[in-house]
This record gives sequence, C-alpha cells and structure tokens, in this order.
Amino acid sequence: MYILFQSAGYCERDGEFRFASYYGDHMVLQKAPERAVLWGFGPDDAKVTIYLSGQAAAPAVSVFAGIWRVTLVPVQAGGPYNVTAVFQNQSITLTDVLFGDVWLCGGQSNMAFTTSQVFNASEEMALASEFPHVRIFMASLEQSHTELIDLAGLEVPWSVPTGELLGGGDFKHYSAVCWMFGRLLYKTLRYPIGLVESCWGGTPVEAWSSPRALRNCGLDRTNKLPMSSITSMISAGWTNSVLWNAMIYPLLNMTLKGAIWYQGESNTEYNQKKYSCTFPSMIDDWRMAFHQSSGGQTAVDFPFGFVQLSTYIKSSVYDGFPNVRWHQTADYGFAPNLRMKNTFMAVAMDLGDEMSPYGSIHPRDKQDVAYRLSLGARAVAYGEKSLAFQGPFPNSVLVNDNHINVTYDQRVSVTQSQDIFEIFCLMVKAPGDSLSSWVPAPILQWGLSSVLVSTTKCSSRDNVAGLRYAWRDWPCDLKACPVYSADGVLPAPPFTQPLARH
Repeated sequence: MYILFQSAGYCERDGEFRFASYYGDHMVLQKAPERAVLWGFGPDDAKVTIYLSGQAAAPAVSVFAGIWRVTLVPVQAGGPYNVTAVFQNQSITLTDVLFGDVWLCGGQSNMAFTTSQVFNASEEMALASEFPHVRIFMASLEQSHTELIDLAGLEVPWSVPTGELLGGGDFKHYSAVCWMFGRLLYKTLRYPIGLVESCWGGTPVEAWSSPRALRNCGLDRTNKLPMSSITSMISAGWTNSVLWNAMIYPLLNMTLKGAIWYQGESNTEYNQKKYSCTFPSMIDDWRMAFHQSSGGQTAVDFPFGFVQLSTYIKSSVYDGFPNVRWHQTADYGFAPNLRMKNTFMAVAMDLGDEMSPYGSIHPRDKQDVAYRLSLGARAVAYGEKSLAFQGPFPNSVLVNDNHINVTYDQRVSVTQSQDIFEIFCLMVKAPGDSLSSWVPAPILQWGLSSVLVSTTKCSSRDNVAGLRYAWRDWPCDLKACPVYSADGVLPAPPFTQPLARH
C-alpha cells in the first residue's frame, strides 16, 4: 500500500470522478525510461482506464477507498498528447500534455522571489514566449497539521509560460530561480521541462520535513519557530511539518526527475546547529517518500540541487550565515559528498545586493544562481562529462614556518586579499592562560592551483590551530571573491579546517 493512502486528512469528496488537483491541461509528465503516475478520485469499485491520444496507456484499474491510480507505459519526450480518463460513460480529457523532465522547486523567500523582481526583469519575462515547452505550476500557500491527500489549492495551474504568469506581486507569483533554471535546462536538453513550485518565504527546514525526518535529528516534539529579525519580515512563526503536510506530501505520487532548493536563512537563528542533520535528513526522507509513493518511478536517489546562502548584513560579525552555509553541505564544504550523494550546490555568497529594494537578504541576481544550479544539474543529473560545476576546494593544507600552502582540486583565479583567509591562533599570555582567536591571514602569493597565506599574526607556527576562508556573512563584493575557478566563473565555497599542532 502506498503512502498516499495513509493520510488522516483524506476526504473521498462524495465519489466525484476527477483527476487530482495537480494534473491539468498543459502539464508535463515524466518521460521514459521512468513511467508517469496519474491518480484521482472516484466511486469505490469503479474501473478507470487512461488513454493517451486515443490509445490505452495502461490496464484498467479499480477505485479503492475513493482513489484510482494508474502508472502509464513509458513515453518518450515530446507531445502534445490528450490524456483521457474514462469511467463508465464519463470521461475527463486533459489537453496539450507533454512528456519531459519534471523538477520540483522548494524553499523559502529567495526561491519564492518572483521573476518580476530580478535584475532585467522585463527582458526575463519577455523570454517566456520563446520557451513554450517549459511549463510552470505553483501550489498555493497552505499549512496543515495532518498530511493532506491532495493540494488544498493552486496558485498557478499547469500553464504555458507568459510574462504575466512569471510576474505578478512580489514573492507572490512565479519563482525566478525555478523558471530560469528550467529554461536553461531546456536550452541544453531541447525537450519539455515541467517546473513544480512549492515554497514559502520565511520558513525553516523543520516546516518542510516529515516527523520521521525530524526524529532522525532529535526533533520529535512540535516546535514553533520564534519570531526573529529574519522571520518577522514575512511570517509569525511555523510549526514542525506543517508545509510537508500541505505542500509536499500531496505531491508524492508525482514522478520526478529531481528537485532544487533555496532555503536556510530562517535556520541561521533557529536550530542552527541542527541544520547539518535536518537538511540532509529532509533530502533523504523526500527521496524515500517520492520513490515509494510513485511505485519506484521516482529514483530513490533523485538529484537534489541547492543554493548555498547568499548574504544579509554587510558589516555583520554574526556567524549564523557562514555556519549554515557549512551545515548545508553536512559540514563537508562541497557537494556532492559522502553524506549527500547525488546532490549539487550553487555558491551564492558573491552575489550580495546591498541596494536590493526587497532587503539585502533578497539579492536580485537570480540569473547567476540559476546558471550555477543548471551546471550542477547537467553534471550530476544528466551525467555531462568534463563539465565544471563546482568552485575550487582545498585538497591539502600544509603549515610551514611562516605561511600555509593551500592546494586546490583545480586551477584557480586569485586576487589579493588581506583578510578573506583567517587562521585560528592560540596566543599564550602566561603559563596556563591562553586566548584563542581568529586573525587575518593575508594572501602572499599564488600559483596555478595553490595559494600561500601568511601566519605571521600568530606568535609561532605551533600556535596555528585552524584555517578558514570567507567565513563571514558578507565575505566579498559582487562577483569579487578572491578565489574562483580558473575561468573566473565559479567561486570557491567557504571552508573551515582544523590544523594539526606541531
């Protein structure tokens, strides 16, 4: 029995014969080799048959507990098709249906950030007409304390994109990151892309996680997120799992190709230290639930991309943002990694926007975010070989007499900085009395794949106990961090590393 039937919030809707809410004209269903799942409601014991442009697409199925469910034959990318559900003398036909790859877009306000809010918004919205095979869908903002069988509402039903649909009110209509990610994928793949947006500003990861996932991280009670400087801009607090219940659980039968995610700002002030557990646990749980509920059609390890946090307050010395950036990678500093396999990450700490009219926590450059995500998807989800999608990351750190040699896993482009690197310095004041602190480690010189930083601000090499890079809320100006890939496109992510004392 599938997860679908376990919902305490399910209502049979008096035997009404219909598709579930998130199927409709203009939709995209997952292409072969996966098989798309269709389901809906009807009177018990009725037989339902699905036809694809007049041809039976699966054996007839019976309605059980008010629900019918069909797994289609594999269909190659393309279309359009008519999809018809037939029950006795009743039929429902969905038109202009395409088959391609379906991606789920989730998170909080930077994912909800509407296309009309970005830099060059008019140009971005004008591109809509050039991508009629990138279809968009958006769930309504709903909360529930029980798992809902179907979405409670739709903000944007399946639609061919238009400038009006991509625009709309601030944070109210279609996600810029989701849309631009989809059209970039289409330009590479040249077959239909379906984008399912389900996100809500100001929300912590706990609201999007099932109780099962939260228990894995020791969060087994109903906790409410307190008001904070970040969350008060958008919401008054959230309870565990309310968005999982209302905005993710109803989608579980959908066959997906993958998901992208932009969230974490709210967790800089709430359960921050837990995020290295809660975020990977949410990914694991979503994967298991979508795989099980789709009858194994959604991959058990489907690709999951995420945006590492951008910036908030330029002069801040609070370490919430750098800490969560690190925790987003399960404390590895990069993705994919051993804990977060088949994931990919877009670094965004160099895209700060101090003059954003939506607050500096909401930078307007979503084009680079979407582009970096699309590189990760092409490499991880689609197996595009020799495609650079990660910025440089250290593979060795050696402490010498008066400097540290940082060797990266690829060639680098470097500019001078006096303070982007820091060393953790043990400064002994008197026997038994010491003071530890992070102090700047100026860049001395660099090579094709290495950077030398000074340790002279420590009294001796024996007192150098750690090294970190870009460990602050706002580490550098727009696209001006000191370390990038050799072509200057992908920024090195922040890292922190303890160093052995000699």
